[in-house]
This record gives sequence, structure tokens and C-alpha cells, in this order.
Amino acid sequence: MFTLRFALLGTLLCTLSAAAFAALCLPGCSRMCGSTAIGMSPSKSPSTPEPVSATDAAVKQRRFQFVYAGTINKITPGARARVWLPVAQSGVDQTITLQDVRRPALHRLTTEKQFGNKLIFFEATANEQGEIPVEVHYLVERKEVRKDDGKMGVAELSDVEVRKFLAAASNIPVDGSLLNELLHGKKPAGPTLQVARVLYEAVDDRMKYDKPTGQAWGRGNARWACGAGFGNCTDFHSLFIAVCRDSKIPAKFEIGFPIPSTRQKGTIGGYHCWAKFYDEATKRWVAVDISEADKNASMKEYYFGNLTADRVTFSTGRDLQLVPQQQAGPVNFLVYPYVEVAGKPHASFAKAFRYENVE
Repeated sequence: MFTLRFALLGTLLCTLSAAAFAALCLPGCSRMCGSTAIGMSPSKSPSTPEPVSATDAAVKQRRFQFVYAGTINKITPGARARVWLPVAQSGVDQTITLQDVRRPALHRLTTEKQFGNKLIFFEATANEQGEIPVEVHYLVERKEVRKDDGKMGVAELSDVEVRKFLAAASNIPVDGSLLNELLHGKKPAGPTLQVARVLYEAVDDRMKYDKPTGQAWGRGNARWACGAGFGNCTDFHSLFIAVCRDSKIPAKFEIGFPIPSTRQKGTIGGYHCWAKFYDEATKRWVAVDISEADKNASMKEYYFGNLTADRVTFSTGRDLQLVPQQQAGPVNFLVYPYVEVAGKPHASFAKAFRYENVE
């Protein structure tokens, strides 16, 4: 009898302790009380990918831990810095759980207003080595982007959104000059998908993936890229976005990180970006990755309309006005930390990004 009463009492205490602990886990308390899902409804489990329908059985998915880490360095010891970090968030292509934020000062989550990018913002003092370390842990469930995926759904653009994704940016002119130069005055006609394919081919024909030392690649300057004929992913896709917008096709820039497909875990050396254009006929955003197509000709057909699941998106758009607002003018694009010291941009950052597959 004593044993039975003791077991019942133990069960009751365990139940009460679990309930009490759960009540203490307030939203946003990721360091001590678990995870915070970004851009997800509370009813959706972040650890279970949505099932793929029978018609989309070939759509691939990938689940991995991603650690956005590194050290902001070469700051005068004791100097005060303002720091903005991009935050990966859930969307049609990925489900994100923000698990932990490690930084030397209290932070707050903010939202950039034009494109809806999430940000971590904090102010910190550089240590004796002139450094500010950062480390943000994510669980990522990434879905292959497929142009024939029946679950993609439609995206009806408002007039405001159409204007936004047709507008010029500081490094993406929309005046017809690049379209004229790229196609030698022969403006393509026809359905959006047909026109976009002509532009995709033209950009790939003009550009070569190359990053020679001392050259101005990597700024996403469409006019420079068209003239130089080489560059990295930002240059390829800025040129594509420019000529899409010249052709009255809304287009947008997305940037994040590539995840190697052949290793279970490892480090990530740098960012990767791609573009999407809007097809009015299907009411869908259609993805392209022209720089990857250029590096691997066997994937050229695939990368018009499709993206592998081996990536994670961190931000969208160009010429960003951060929240709270930075002092030094619009940010060209945001993937590494944006830092200001005494109101001026500070770009020195030692990268330590890493990933590990989760079965």
C-alpha cells in the first residue's frame, strides 16, 4: 500500500513540475526555455516537415542545424558598436526555428519595413581584443523549390508590391539600357515564362562565374556586371533582375547560405544568392539560380524554375533601411552582420558559419 501511494504521489509531483516549468517558459526565452519559431503559427510543429503530396513525391526536403556565427573584429577596444544581424524566417520554401542567440549584450528583434526582413539588433562594446562575437542557432527545414510543385500556392501581388519589384535600386538600374545592351535591341515578346527564359539565357551567355582578385565583383552592380561579363552570384542575379524589370516583369533578390549536399556537417565559407520573377499567368514566383547554372552546365535546365533544398534564405531585397535605422545610408544587401561604429559602416568580420544534418 505504501509503495502504491508513493508511486501515485511521485506521478502527481512530476505532472505539476512539468506544468509549472511550461508556465515559466515565456515566448522569446530561447536561451533557457527552449526554442522560438520565427514566422510560424504556434499550432504547427517546427520539427515535422509538411508531407509531400502524391503528385509532388519527387520534391526533396532537407533538415539541418545552421549556426550563424563569427566575430566582428578590428574595432578599437572599448569602442561602442551598433549591430544588425539578419534573421532567417519561415516562408513557402523553408520552416525556421530560432533556437538560441548568443551575444555580449541584450538584443531585440525588429522588422525591416519594405521587404519584411527580420533583424536582431544590439549595441555592444568591443572587448580588449577589439572583438564582438555573435552566434545564432537555427533548426532549418528546407524544401526544394519546384516550378511544378502543386503545393506552392499562388501569390497575388498588390499594386504596391508590383511597383516595389519593378523599381530601380542603387545597383539595379531600370531604364532600358541594360536590356538593350544584353539583347542588342531585340526586346523579347510573349508570355512571361518565355520572356524570362530568353533573359535567363542571355545573362548566362554574357556572364562567367569568376572572382579575380582586385576586381569589383560581389557588389551586385548590374551595370558593372553587364560590362565586365563576370562576377559572383550577386552580379549574375542583379543583372537578371534589372532586365526583368526593364521588361515589366517583377523580380526580387534573395540571399542566404549554400549547404553542401555531399557532407553531413561542416563549415560554410560564404553566402549565396538567387532571384525570383513573378509570373502573372500562374500568380507564382519562379526561381532562377543562374550563377549555379553557369558553374554546372548540366543543371542549366533545372535552375530555370527550380532550386535545390541545399540552402537557407536570410533576407530579401536591396537598399535596405534597417530598424532601428542605420546612420550611413541604405544597405546594399544583408547577409553578414551590418555594423556601425561612430556612425560609419564597419565591415571586418571573421566568419564561422557551420551546419549539421538532422535525421
